[in-house]
Amino acid sequence: MDKLKNKLLQMFILGYDGDTPTEKICNLLSSGLGGVILFSQNIKTFDQTIFAAEKIKSHAQITPFISIDQEGGRVERTENLFSGKNFLSAKFAAQKGDDFVVNQTKDIAKLLKTLGFNLNFAPDIDVNTNPNNPIIGERAFSNNTDEVIKFGNIVVKEYLRNGIIPCTKHFPGHGDANADSHLTLPEINLSFEDFEKNHIRAFKEVKSPMVMVAHLHCKAFDTDKIPSSMSKNVLDYLKKTLSYNPLIITDDMVMGGICQNNKPVENVINAIKNGVDLILYRGSDDKTIEIIDDVYKYATNDFELQTRIETSFKRIIEFKTKFLNT
Repeated sequence: MDKLKNKLLQMFILGYDGDTPTEKICNLLSSGLGGVILFSQNIKTFDQTIFAAEKIKSHAQITPFISIDQEGGRVERTENLFSGKNFLSAKFAAQKGDDFVVNQTKDIAKLLKTLGFNLNFAPDIDVNTNPNNPIIGERAFSNNTDEVIKFGNIVVKEYLRNGIIPCTKHFPGHGDANADSHLTLPEINLSFEDFEKNHIRAFKEVKSPMVMVAHLHCKAFDTDKIPSSMSKNVLDYLKKTLSYNPLIITDDMVMGGICQNNKPVENVINAIKNGVDLILYRGSDDKTIEIIDDVYKYATNDFELQTRIETSFKRIIEFKTKFLNT
């Protein structure tokens, strides 16, 4: 396998089925896969999960991201370890005050470290301005931007202090959506001024080392129906206007918000060309592997894409050196 394929693989985080990493995932890790994401189906007992994390690390060519969505409440992947939910969602944790949020974040970080994780796709710093939002709701700390910023900074700082990489989400802000991006592409009709003041400001002021970009159509950025996860305007803003330079990851690329156009290879290429560093897929089935292979084939004849892969690969390695001691 050539270096370009190795570097492209480093840009992907994939999931797998079952209790233990599959042979396919192990082979991909040995070829350069950037990381793995685990869900509730992969987390059955403490010993089994620790074993899975060790197996992932042992097969990896480069120290891997071992990631999870562990917000608390509705989004808590360790529920099988506790026969149910063990942590409060952001809204209800925030209602208990600063100290509670600090202590809960420490407890989540300790649990994740024990299990072998190093990356958590949290906190959710969406500002839930739409009371009918079908997907954010209690996952947000508040419908008030200042409150979201306060608690978002607490969580980011506590994760970093306790050895877990935080990833804020879902840029540029999922809080005003009236649809679920898992199912379709939500349309955000806010003016740019409203968006920046009430939603983007959270991402400006909560300086997480990694940011997840949502699958949204934000009219303030694009008149054409382009998901923000592959929008040049959105990604340029994130890279150039925020006062820091986070690693950028997509939300899951099989969600309805991006895959409805049935152009998965083109979607990945556009996301990478427009500035994304990491691509997230919840699985590693044959179709997903074929998408990666097709992106690689395209890259062999596209200098612009090769250059972007080189740039993101370098950023990922520098990031891992800083946060994972590779």
